[in-house]
Amino acid sequence: MSAPRMDDWRDGRPGGAGERGDSAPAAVVYFHGFRSSPASFKSRRLARALDDLELGDRFHSPSLPPSPSLAARLAIAVCQVALNGADPARELVVVGSSLGGLYATVAAERLGCRAVLINPAVNAQRDLSGLVGTHTYFHDESQSFEFLPGYVDELRALAPAGITRPERYFLIAATGDEVLDWREADAFYAGARKTIVQGSDHGLSDFEDHLPAILDFCGIAA
Repeated sequence: MSAPRMDDWRDGRPGGAGERGDSAPAAVVYFHGFRSSPASFKSRRLARALDDLELGDRFHSPSLPPSPSLAARLAIAVCQVALNGADPARELVVVGSSLGGLYATVAAERLGCRAVLINPAVNAQRDLSGLVGTHTYFHDESQSFEFLPGYVDELRALAPAGITRPERYFLIAATGDEVLDWREADAFYAGARKTIVQGSDHGLSDFEDHLPAILDFCGIAA
């Protein structure tokens, strides 16, 4: 398999860290979930929030391939390019929803950055093992992809046994999640900053209500 290309994600936004006097990170990177894309409402709403604060050039939302191993490689590569040599512990926040939560956790553990997890998949190899086959994308049903049996093994290989430094994580989990059990995420991210949302759903349709807390965790004054 070929390595991910940088032009697969740049989407016309200038990237990279620069000299700043503010506390906002150099890069905020959003990772979408299974069958989703950068066109998801959470990705677009977070992008708009940063645009409104004149920080739009720091937002990146790559289109992740179906292969988990390639997706993780692309996720890390996007973060590294966006950082442009800056310290990830200070200058990078990753945000991941559902399966994107796994990629955000992998990035946080490998790079030492902060991570926001939105209804994250903590046992993706189990949850997706029954979904081998052909799927369409939520935001463009004219496009399809294959989720291959080997991808379950890739998920198993990627899955971290646990997290280090829980203070760099912010979990938002909805008790009304109809896809994943919020209690698994609550246990996996023990010690992290958490918002347990009563009700809501897997897509976190009330995402707007949580934007101020997400921006605060990023060190961004709204």
